Amino acid sequence: MVSSVAAPKKTAPKQRLTLQHSVIATDTTAIRSLDWDRDRFDIEFAIQNGTTYNSFLIRGEKTALIDTSHAKFKDLYFATLTGLIDPKSIDYLIVSHTEPDHSGLVKDLLELNPDIIVVGAKVALQFLDDLVHQPYNKKMVKSGEKLDLGKGHVLEFISAPNLHWPDTIFTYDSATQHLFTCDAFGMHYCDDHTYDEDLDLISADYKIYYDCLMGPNAKSVLGAIKRMNDLPGVKTIATGHGPLIQHHLEELVGRYQTWSNEKAKAAKNVAVFYVAEYGDADQLSGYLSNGILKTDVLVESFDLATTELSEIRHAVELANGIIIIMPPQGNETISIAIGTIVAASNSKQSYGLCESGGGNDEPVATLRARFQDAGLNESFPPIKLTNGSSAAVYNLCEESGTDIGQWLTRDRAVQQMKSLDNDLDKALGRLSGGLYIVMAQKGDSRSAMLASWVSQASFKPLGLTIAVAKDRAIESLMRVGDNFVLNVLEENNYQPLMKHFLKRFSPGSDRFEGIDIQPAQNGSPILNDALAYLECEVKTRMDCSDHWLVYATVSIGRVAKSDSRTAVHHRKVGNHY
Repeated sequence: MVSSVAAPKKTAPKQRLTLQHSVIATDTTAIRSLDWDRDRFDIEFAIQNGTTYNSFLIRGEKTALIDTSHAKFKDLYFATLTGLIDPKSIDYLIVSHTEPDHSGLVKDLLELNPDIIVVGAKVALQFLDDLVHQPYNKKMVKSGEKLDLGKGHVLEFISAPNLHWPDTIFTYDSATQHLFTCDAFGMHYCDDHTYDEDLDLISADYKIYYDCLMGPNAKSVLGAIKRMNDLPGVKTIATGHGPLIQHHLEELVGRYQTWSNEKAKAAKNVAVFYVAEYGDADQLSGYLSNGILKTDVLVESFDLATTELSEIRHAVELANGIIIIMPPQGNETISIAIGTIVAASNSKQSYGLCESGGGNDEPVATLRARFQDAGLNESFPPIKLTNGSSAAVYNLCEESGTDIGQWLTRDRAVQQMKSLDNDLDKALGRLSGGLYIVMAQKGDSRSAMLASWVSQASFKPLGLTIAVAKDRAIESLMRVGDNFVLNVLEENNYQPLMKHFLKRFSPGSDRFEGIDIQPAQNGSPILNDALAYLECEVKTRMDCSDHWLVYATVSIGRVAKSDSRTAVHHRKVGNHY
């Protein structure tokens, strides 16, 4: 039986929001928040058929709620939830991951039930601390751990990092053989049907969702499917978005397997090894992985404490790059695993090392010497946490991940630069643009880049667009809501600045050393030698394959020399900078 509650028109005149709940298995209810008119997800990607945010209630002798919903559904969601159960009687809230569209109502639920126990991976709980800003009861779970709700409902947790956040876990209920996967195997598709009855109707949205969110993590997808295959049996995949998968389960999981195998074979890949829950290894791994993924290089993560030696050896043999986040000393199993990595590595691979900050890390210098003796290329200097983790350290990890990815794809860039005989490339290269320095700062992290793909985009409000390559370090500081300054270079005074910002900077290095700057009102640097500057705020981004097209509004601008002209950049070809 399916019940629905519609949003009053006066609260959402331009957006249809409805709530649907239905019993999907014994003691198990799906609460589906239907967003009929949403046309974008993750800001950058267009969608055609709206979306849903799925939440699940499991009632044994104790009760668990798996995920909440988007904040826009607050009134509807709690009206539905309280109609099903007194929120104060819910014992556990399982957070599959902390992306706001699934955890947007966690703080509100805590206000209704301060005694609820929040269950999640270590990283999820760390992220959640920053979201709710209040004390709460928490239970950290690792892959393979179980939670007995009674009446046969024994929940088993499965680590699924990078699908598509670093803190993701799956939850398997042995009583109903339902696997709750949050984003994985989902799709942005909204209709009244709870399940995947019509395969043709949902296939296109299923593929788009995979390509945008799961494809970049194809190695992690394959790892998750392998762990799923170890379960006693899965009858239904209860996803976080779109219809639940039951009628075509084997077909749709098979598509993930096929697509991921194709990507894994074609792409370069990096294996990241760390010990989960030790120090800040989980978060550091996530930032390193994000940096790698910017370069279209695949990532697969392995817990040195739990992964079989044969799997570690196989992963190293197939990897183009290896990153180790230093484990704790004195553990024989982990020491053997490290020895296996070194023994299976070869001189054609790249590597990077990072401390965990757990207080008893294996020394970086020893492992670094072993890799150097084996002839591996060091992609970035060892990352040391002298003052613990911070926003600057996380930014350094992301830049370092990008560095190893760029090194692994250097042949692709060289090949592209050699393609000079294509008439289309030559014609496209005749499009000229001004020369600018984009500067951004957020907290302790700041970065800059030379830009020429800049254009005014609107009058009301005043707005402009900038094309930013996905593997640029500054990309992580130019997301929706971030501020930056666009500095306009002067025609007869740009060569030294262009030369400075075109050079390759090592991860974490100061791009502003020797450059005359001052802070703008929005906190980002102004280049004092610029012809003019504009203070901007990012409003949206569009995915353009290897670039983000960033649209920003302009609030403040100044011209230093009214009689000078903007420097112009002329290219010979359009297939590289």
